Amino acid sequence: MTTVDLDTARTALSDACGDVTDATPADAVDGVPAALVARPGSTEETAAVLRAATAAGLTVVPRGQGTKLSWGRPPESADVVLDLSRMNRVLDHAAGDLIVDTEAGALLSDVQQTAGSAGQRLALDEPVPGGTIGGMLATNASGPGRVAVGTARDLLIGVTVVRADGVVAKAGGRVVKNVAGYDLGKLVIGSFGTLVVVTRAVFRLHPVPAARQFVTVPFGTPEDAARLVQSVVHAQVVPAAVEVEWRVDGAGTVGVLLEGTPAGVSARTTTTRRLLGAGSDAAEAAPPGWGVLPWTDEPGSTGLKLTCALSGLAPVLTAVRRAAADAGVALTVRGSGGAGVLYAALGADAPVDAVADVVARTRAVCTEHGGALVVLDGPPAVKAAVDTWGPVPAIDLMRRVKEQFDPERRLAPGRFVGGI
Repeated sequence: MTTVDLDTARTALSDACGDVTDATPADAVDGVPAALVARPGSTEETAAVLRAATAAGLTVVPRGQGTKLSWGRPPESADVVLDLSRMNRVLDHAAGDLIVDTEAGALLSDVQQTAGSAGQRLALDEPVPGGTIGGMLATNASGPGRVAVGTARDLLIGVTVVRADGVVAKAGGRVVKNVAGYDLGKLVIGSFGTLVVVTRAVFRLHPVPAARQFVTVPFGTPEDAARLVQSVVHAQVVPAAVEVEWRVDGAGTVGVLLEGTPAGVSARTTTTRRLLGAGSDAAEAAPPGWGVLPWTDEPGSTGLKLTCALSGLAPVLTAVRRAAADAGVALTVRGSGGAGVLYAALGADAPVDAVADVVARTRAVCTEHGGALVVLDGPPAVKAAVDTWGPVPAIDLMRRVKEQFDPERRLAPGRFVGGI
C-alpha cells in the first residue's frame, strides 16, 4: 500500500469508527504485517469499517485479544486488523431464561463472572486463557467438558454477524427453543474469521453445580488409557468431562470430572474410583493444566489437534507417541479422551522434517479411525513445510460457501482450509 493509499484508507476508516491507528509489528497476523488497526465500538461501526475497507480494496483480519491469531495458516494479506476489544460488554444476563447476550470482544472470564452472580455458567472450557467470545467462536475452541455439553455450536442460540460488504445479519434469538437461523450460527463457528465478523452472540447457560470432584488415575500404555476412558464413558456415572494427559516424561493420567448434588457426586465418585481401579484419587481442585492446551505455555511449539472415533483412542495415542519417539522430539498430549479430541504439543526445538514425519504418520492413523489431524499452531518454518489442514472431503462445498459470503476474499484470505 502506497503512502497516498494508506492516508486515504486511514481517513475512510476513521470516518467509519473514529479509532484507527497505524499498525505496529505487534499487530502482525501470524507473521504477516498489517497496515492499519481499526477499533469499532459497535456492530454499526464494524459494518461501516467493512464497507470502507471494501471500497478501498483492503483485506481485513478480525482480532479479539489475539490469543489464537496464530492458529491456522497465515493470511495472504492483512491490510486492516479489525480489533474488537472495545466491544467487550456483556449486554444482558436473563437469569430466569438461562441466557446471556454478549458482544464478541467480551472475555469469556467476564461472561462467566456475570453468569456466576446468579449461580449460572456458560458451560465451556477455556483452553487458551484470556480469550474472547469471538475468538472462541472463530476457532471453535473446546476442552474436556465437550463430552457432556458439546462445544460452542451446541450452546449458541443467536448470533449477529457482519459480512465483508458491511451487511449486518442476524440468526436465532434469545429463546432457547428458537431454532431459526441455527445453520448460520453453526456455519460461522470454526471458520477462522474468513466468512463474516461475529459481533454479538447469545448463549444458553447451565446452573453451577453444587458439588464437583476430579477423579484421576495413572495409566501406563495407550491401551490402558482407552480402557479406562471407555469404562467411565459407558458406565452410569455421567461424567461432566474426561481428559487424557500424556506428559513429556511418559507419565499418563486419565481425569474424570463429576458434577451435581453433593450426595450424587459422592456416590458417583465412589463408583468411578471402583471403575478406574487401584491408584485412583479424588479431589475438589482440578489437576494442574486441566482443560488448557499443552502448548499454551511453550512459545514456539507446534500444536496439533487429533480427532478420532472413541474406539481409535489407543491407536492414535500409540501412533503419535511412537512417531515422536522415532523422530527424537518431545511430545505432550492432553485432551478430551471421552470425545476423541486430543491436542499434542511438539517442542519448539523440533526440526521441521521431524514435525512433518510425526504429522504424516499420525494423520494416517487418525484418518483410519474416522478423524483428522490439523496443525493448529506452529513456527513459520513448520507451516511453510507441512500440510496444515490435511485432506478435506467437503472442500469444494466450503469454497462455494466462501464465494457466497465473501466473493472478493476480503476477510482473512488464506487462513482457513484450502486457502479459503
